[in-house]
Amino acid sequence: MTDPNAIQPSELDQLPDRDPEETAEWQASLDAVTKAAGPHRAAYLMRRTLERAEGAGIALPKLLETDYVNTIPTSAEPAVDGDEEMEQRITAWNRWNAAAMVTRGSKYGVGGHIATFASAAWLYETGFNHFFKGKEADGSGDQLYIQGHASPGIYARAFLDGRLTEEHLDNFRREAGGNGLPSYPHPRRLPWLWEFPTVSMGLGPISAIYQARFNRYLTSRGIKDLTNSHVWAFLGDGEMDEPESTTALTLASREGLDNLTFVINCNLQRLDGPVRANFKIVQELEAQFRGAGWNVVKTLWGTAWDELFQLDTTGALVRRLREVPDAQVQTYQTRDAAYIREDFFGKDPALAEMAKLLSDDKILECFHYSRGGHEARKVYAAYRAALSHKGAPTVILAQTVKGHTLGTGFASKNANHQMKKLSVDEFKDMRDLLGLPIKDSDFVDGVVPYGHPGADSPEVRYLQERRAALGGPAPARRVHPVAPLPAPADKAFVAFDKGSGSQNVATTMAFVRLVKDLVRDKETGKRWVPIVPDEARTFGMESLFPSLGIYSPKGQTYEPVDRDQLMYYKEAKNGQILNEGITEAGSMADFIAASTSYATHGEAMIPFYIFYSMFGWQRTADQMWQLGDQLGRGFLVGATAGRTTLTGEGLQHADGHSPAIAATNPAALTYDPAFAYEVAAIVKDGLRRMYGEAAPGEDPNVFYYLTVYNEPMPQPAKPSAAGVDEGIVKGLYRFNTAESAGLSPAANAPRIQLLGSGTAIHWTLKAQKLLAEEWGVAADVWSATSWTELRRDALEADAALLRGEERVPYVRQALQGAEGPVLAVSDYMRQVPDQIAQWVEQDWSSLGADGFGLSDTREAARRHFGVDAESIVVAALAQLAKRGEVQATAVKEARERYGL
Repeated sequence: MTDPNAIQPSELDQLPDRDPEETAEWQASLDAVTKAAGPHRAAYLMRRTLERAEGAGIALPKLLETDYVNTIPTSAEPAVDGDEEMEQRITAWNRWNAAAMVTRGSKYGVGGHIATFASAAWLYETGFNHFFKGKEADGSGDQLYIQGHASPGIYARAFLDGRLTEEHLDNFRREAGGNGLPSYPHPRRLPWLWEFPTVSMGLGPISAIYQARFNRYLTSRGIKDLTNSHVWAFLGDGEMDEPESTTALTLASREGLDNLTFVINCNLQRLDGPVRANFKIVQELEAQFRGAGWNVVKTLWGTAWDELFQLDTTGALVRRLREVPDAQVQTYQTRDAAYIREDFFGKDPALAEMAKLLSDDKILECFHYSRGGHEARKVYAAYRAALSHKGAPTVILAQTVKGHTLGTGFASKNANHQMKKLSVDEFKDMRDLLGLPIKDSDFVDGVVPYGHPGADSPEVRYLQERRAALGGPAPARRVHPVAPLPAPADKAFVAFDKGSGSQNVATTMAFVRLVKDLVRDKETGKRWVPIVPDEARTFGMESLFPSLGIYSPKGQTYEPVDRDQLMYYKEAKNGQILNEGITEAGSMADFIAASTSYATHGEAMIPFYIFYSMFGWQRTADQMWQLGDQLGRGFLVGATAGRTTLTGEGLQHADGHSPAIAATNPAALTYDPAFAYEVAAIVKDGLRRMYGEAAPGEDPNVFYYLTVYNEPMPQPAKPSAAGVDEGIVKGLYRFNTAESAGLSPAANAPRIQLLGSGTAIHWTLKAQKLLAEEWGVAADVWSATSWTELRRDALEADAALLRGEERVPYVRQALQGAEGPVLAVSDYMRQVPDQIAQWVEQDWSSLGADGFGLSDTREAARRHFGVDAESIVVAALAQLAKRGEVQATAVKEARERYGL
């Protein structure tokens, strides 16, 4: 039987020991301390030894957890550079107005959150007073990711400094009438204030990491020096459960992003209760971040705890703090001193003796109020430590009380996230606690008043002076007045107009060839940001590796295995490609940072993110919504698109619905181009609209989604008919007629209009030929480059009619006079083409790839879904038979002939 006390084998047994006797002496010393002073003393000595080793630069694995105490002791806190009493008054006004705003708005039933800012007030105020650089500072100032539910506090500060009025505050969450304030940080709704939308939990953390990384990218490439810009992300401890919150932690440490600080408000509560009821979220997060290579600063206890720690000569207090679960800490916040004496101190004789030295008031001060996140000095020390740490990002774990200063009805209550107002009496108690000069008579008809010390008061002057010294107001979003980017030479675009002749070219490859030419442009080439999630070779992009380089902050420290090949894997400090590995979420965060650089940094960048279309919108649609909210610009490219074109891969790779999801995003312009010249025309127009001279009424703050295919096909020449370019951009144009296709239909032949998008147009063209040669039917073929843009144009026309304006939808104009019924075909579910059905005057029917994908050849898959050429023929004949233009028997005959 194995002795449980025996020393177990370890990896150290594999290493040579040049002095076993010395090793044995160290081990014996540890055993002796453990026996004489106990395991806690032994653990303490070991940890102090490890700290000394780390300070001396000795390479050792780091501890994943430290004691449940502040990282920075009171004795090591730097002096605060400012007037602490003045900052206390400013913060009091902001606390009051944040609560007043939400309470006053509650009568309209619009909701709002009070408790989050109440807990985090000093985390923000300390930063605004001392650290957060504004847009007029060096570089681009700092980038602030504000916790969404804390927005009332940010509005309250903007009210105090004169950027908002009482009317704005009274229109919190009521935007329809003008002068309203959005519920959360929404740049599209309040673009002069908010830079980053954050309230979709988890997107703030990953976006902040990639923003900090993109700042380094711009600096390394010589676009803009952002050495002095810092990224601050304010997060909730409950938010860290979102997978996006922690998915990129190792990227941040691996690339040494010391221009990044996470500030996690550890109030121990999420929306419905404790974050870790039976555990300790701070310790868990510390281990997670330390393990990922981050610098961790814990700011847990206020100065009232100093006396208790000085009395703790045995370490019993520290041990007890570490073992008490978070939910019990929350309970202490709501209980009296007697309960705390019994439940907290009574568990250990040494603590029971300590408690005898403490008054009830002292116990309540410590357990009800004194948290590190509620004291400016503690927060200031943590922020200074974060900025001085080099070589790794920093996370500050600041413990607070949710609902702090709002009274016993709010503080630490499980329901406080849903509590939207304070009573008048509760406001009066809050006023007294904060020491604000608000009189009882100011509460007119039971309405809580806003508070303001006056535009020329010492508080406002101090606030504005601090911000001026730091580079202007914050948060703030500013679109710098920059000249539109010059349009690239037409040569890159018109190269596709002549077609590919006998060569088969996939539209994915056509797009890559186009970009390869565009990045050579002397004026705009350097502004392209190619983003790819570890599929560059799938998309034929490896040719860009040696010419553009893959961005790496370390350059290339190895000799690549394919160095002797023409298209070798080249990394460089100034590399242009962002090759992110297998992470669509990370790639989207990259795209968002690059696509909004025109506002964040005053530098217009042109990102294109190319991905398996199945793994784009389906997996990261929330980030695409964030992209639209943040007013991003660029090109999303869904490659290997369609439900039937990716042979053999099967269900999980077969995209039959991304255009349907994309259609739900108002900022996304969704295109399904069939031919290479269409890809070129769409990209050209996108560059004009987003980066050049947008036409009157056009919003440049959009992004394009193009689906491109991996199926090599002959690329035809661009038709010479008038209006083709306009039709490509608007979503529909006639590619050919039966006559122009050389099919010579009879003069009285039945006629049908075939609308195809993307790769489906090739089956449609084959069906056109079969209909003419085998059934005597004349078919005209139309390329539907964007069902969604056709629908949006039609919706705008409908809205114009309601305003009394005469306007005909483009789709109806384009099809005007076209003979026969319309049959629409795509490689997506039928609801994609069916978007425009109600505006088509002709009889309408559609074919699509509804249901789940499957593994097979392209031909078999298309037959399975009923979208191949033969199926199109049968559907066309069925439409014509309904109208009496062909015999009904023709439909049955065609089904039998084609084996359907």
